[in-house]
Amino acid sequence: MTDTPERPCYTHPLEILWQDEDMVVVYKPAGWLVHRTPLARHETRFVLQSLRDQIGQHVWPVHRLDQGTCGVLVFALSKEACQKLAACFADHTAQKHYLALARGWLPDEVDVDYALKPDDAPEDAPAQSAQTTLRCLAHLEWPEAYDPRHASTRISLVEALPKTGRRHQIRRHLKHESHPIIGDATHGKGPLNRWWAQRIGLHRLWLHAHALCIPHPRTGEVMHFGADWRQLAHVPEVQQWQQLLRVKGWQATARGLPETCGMQLPLTTP
Repeated sequence: MTDTPERPCYTHPLEILWQDEDMVVVYKPAGWLVHRTPLARHETRFVLQSLRDQIGQHVWPVHRLDQGTCGVLVFALSKEACQKLAACFADHTAQKHYLALARGWLPDEVDVDYALKPDDAPEDAPAQSAQTTLRCLAHLEWPEAYDPRHASTRISLVEALPKTGRRHQIRRHLKHESHPIIGDATHGKGPLNRWWAQRIGLHRLWLHAHALCIPHPRTGEVMHFGADWRQLAHVPEVQQWQQLLRVKGWQATARGLPETCGMQLPLTTP
């Protein structure tokens, strides 16, 4: 098995979570790029072009999600709305909530303040400040050892709340904390990714943009957008996440899963 993620086959249009005259919010599938780029000429699936054709009007990208990341993605429907929405991401007014599957058992809560330099920046380029709050929602102990020094293998379901918006910030901050995301071919560990893929039955980047809060570009009202799994049960990635969390042995922390996951896990035993 290679580190190339499995790509679900989509036979339906993009899922639109919200649309009005100023903005449209969609569920981005894993494996899709937000828009065309000269660096990925071999790719054929782009959210921007597909959404434009689907709704029959021009759309402006407001923010980005990595190709392997699925979840909530916002587009503007005018240049003016784009400027206002993009400013909310630039000044960190937008609040992003992610779910991630990470190696080991993450502590209850970790505030990461670790500056990051862009991947393609020169060696002498200064690092940019970056902060993320990481919270453990649940953990699983697999009764089989990946590392012969241990009797079992552990993973955590993590809620990641980035306060800044650096490229690969969540992935790099979890790696910095020695809890890399499972399936992350760039910042994780290939052998461990393949080990888990064989046991879970899925090989992918386990990072999900689960919710987003942002002021409306026209009214200023704070809008809450979420990938509600109860309404998206037909979406392949949602099915994969639910399959993952149905694996026997998961135990939730006191926080538990977001209500929009539409499922509960047993609480951690004392």
